[in-house]
This record gives sequence, structure tokens and C-alpha cells, in this order.
Amino acid sequence: MSVPRLREPANLVSPRARVFWAARCGAGWLLLIAAQVALIVLLPPAHRGLQIALLVASVLLGAVHATVMPQWRFRVHRWEVTPTACYAQDGWITQRRRIAPLSRVQTVDTERGPLEQLFRLASVTITTASAAGPITIKGLDAAVAGRLVDELTVVTASSSGDAT
Repeated sequence: MSVPRLREPANLVSPRARVFWAARCGAGWLLLIAAQVALIVLLPPAHRGLQIALLVASVLLGAVHATVMPQWRFRVHRWEVTPTACYAQDGWITQRRRIAPLSRVQTVDTERGPLEQLFRLASVTITTASAAGPITIKGLDAAVAGRLVDELTVVTASSSGDAT
């Protein structure tokens, strides 16, 4: 039996994850921009110059962030399940790769928040006894996530390891 080695996983997440990440990012920036606009309206005219400059900077930075980050994350986020291990890679500024031998898997969970449901996406979390914590694969097509959970359930149930 070959020993699993840390490597780049083969599968990309759903292309809809880019739009999801952009929408989530954009919502955060819109809250900040709305607060800045409220300050501009409420402050005396003498103090508006700096606030308007900050507003323009926020709009520009938010637009760049909401455009670049989803594309970058899409290129980085990957996953793969082999007969012996689950591989995952995520991040955009700080990137990480994780591997979990299937014999060590204890639980497999899915999560779909309201915005993820809107975009037909899901996250799959694979928990092992590792001190590094679980592996979470975000941005999966909901149907792919369902099949992945089914596959992992079958594979881990037939594993001879003790998952510790």
C-alpha cells in the first residue's frame, strides 16, 4: 500500500464559488461604505473632505478586493479523495495543504448557509483525531458535496483503521 504524500489536489471547487465569494465580500464592503455615507451626511460640511476621501478609497479597495480575491481563491482551492486519503488546499493570501488518511476520518459533515444555498454550494468538513483540526472543503457544488459525503461514508466505514 502506498503512503499518501502531500501534493496539490486535482479537483477545483464549483465555478459558482467565485460569485459567492465576491457577493459575500461585496456585502461587507457595502456595510462599511453605507456607514461612511451616513457619517458624511451627518457631519458638518467642514469635516466632509477627509470622509469623502476615505469613502472613495473604500470604494476602490472594495472593488479590487471583490474582483481579485474570488478569482485567486478559485485558482487555489482544490480537493481530491483517493482510495487512501482526502487532500485539500485552500486560502488566498495564506495558503495551506492538508491530507487526511481515510483510516483516520472520524466524521464527515456538510454545511450550507443561506447564501451558500442561494448559490447551490456547500462545505464539507472532514474531522480526524489530528491536533491540526478538521479539513474543510468550501465552495463545492451542493450535489458534488452530497456525493463526496456518501463516498467518504462508504470508504471510511469499510476502513480497517481505528480513526485515532
